[in-house]
This record gives sequence, structure tokens and C-alpha cells, in this order.
Amino acid sequence: MAGTQSIRRAVALLEAFGDGRPAWSVSDLAEAVGLNRTTVYRLLTALESVEYVARDPATDIYRLGSGLIALGARAQRANPARELARPELEALAAATGETATLELLSDREMVIIDEIPGGHVTSGSQHIGSRWPVYATSTGKAILAHLPPQELGRVLSHSFRHLTEHTITDGEQMRANLDDARHNGYAVAAEELELGFVAVGAPLFDAGGRPVAAISLGGTRTRLTDARVPAIGRLVRAAAARISHQLGYREGLSADLAD
Repeated sequence: MAGTQSIRRAVALLEAFGDGRPAWSVSDLAEAVGLNRTTVYRLLTALESVEYVARDPATDIYRLGSGLIALGARAQRANPARELARPELEALAAATGETATLELLSDREMVIIDEIPGGHVTSGSQHIGSRWPVYATSTGKAILAHLPPQELGRVLSHSFRHLTEHTITDGEQMRANLDDARHNGYAVAAEELELGFVAVGAPLFDAGGRPVAAISLGGTRTRLTDARVPAIGRLVRAAAARISHQLGYREGLSADLAD
């Protein structure tokens, strides 16, 4: 379709901005995305006109603009899971003192779209918009445990890298871990993403029985001990079930709809 290439290129430019590289010059960005400087400048000028990027006139350095903040906020408000999950996240954080999150699967990463910080000084706040590898998170594993075999196979076909000494990188070990998550109704990531951090997550299902998001409670290993994790898991699982019910999920009916 006409204009598709320009849209794809503009999106590639926007996705080049990240926590590790929040600002770019035109020439550096052109090299990073593999486009010529003139094309990148033209696209950045168009994006600047709608405030999706902002240019520092003194340095000609570009950063993401306020227009994207407004657009992202509208996207968050338009997600029904976020509105329905918020009271449950608040209740979980208040009851446990740990940080509660709502996360979506994006490609092979989990994206935090809502978060209620816990009451502890060392609560594991990760901030809205953060992205983490799906295989090293409780929310990611909670969703993977309920994906159709073909989709799960595509995710597991990619190599996993060690983020800590506890990260599961073996495919067969991951499948066994996902079997446990499916059986328990919640998944655990114990120091797999970061040493000292433990999270417990459970999936949210839509009316068709498909996992569309996941919620979690996360905190330090000293508080989320092996002895405490099952109780936390039951709390997260129950909250996820209530949210899924509001999303239209009915266990027997949803299985019929998926067939």
C-alpha cells in the first residue's frame, strides 16, 4: 500500500529511542536504522511537527516528544484490562506490601502498563513502560504456559541468555517450569531477572480463553521466601481470576469458543 514504507521507517526511528539511547543525532540515527541521512531528517521533521520527537535547537539532538506521552496515556486508558485490574493491583499491594504490576506480551518481551508500588522501602518498583524478556519474568511465564503449542514453540525456538545464574535457558527445563505454572495457576520467577528479586504472576484471560495480559507481585528474596511464595501465588491467582471474569472469561464456555 502507498505510504506503508514511510510508516515503517518512521516507526523504526521511534523504536530506536530507548532507555539505553534516549537521544540521537540525525547522522547517528541514520546509521543505526540503515537509512540515508536525508530520509531520516525528513521523517524526523514530520514526527517533530506532531510532537512525537523534540529537537534541541542548540545541539540538533532529538528525543521522544510529549506527543508520544499523550498518545501512550490514551492507549493505556483504552485498554480494558488496565481499568479492570487497577483495583485488584491496589488491593494486592496493600495486603502484601509488595509491588503489583499489570503487563502485556509484546513480541518476546513483557511490557509493564500499570504498577502499584509496595509499602516497603525496598519494594521492586520497575516503572511503567519497562520491558523485560518474557522467559525471565513471572508474568511472561504465566502467559507462555497458556499459549497454543505452535505459538509457544516459536518463542522457545529462540535462544535465551543468562541474565543471572538462576535464569532458565534450557528449553526442556522451561517447558517443565511452564507445566508447573499451568498446574498451579501462577508462575514464579525467583532471581531469574535480577538477583535478589522474586515475582509471582498469573495470567488474565479474555472471553475466548486466550491469555491477554498478566499480573504479578514482586519484591525481595528476603520477603518472598520459598515458604511465602505459595500464599502469594494464591492471592495473585485469585485476583487474576476475578479480572478475567470481568473480561468475559468463563472456563467451560471459553474452551468451547476457542474450538
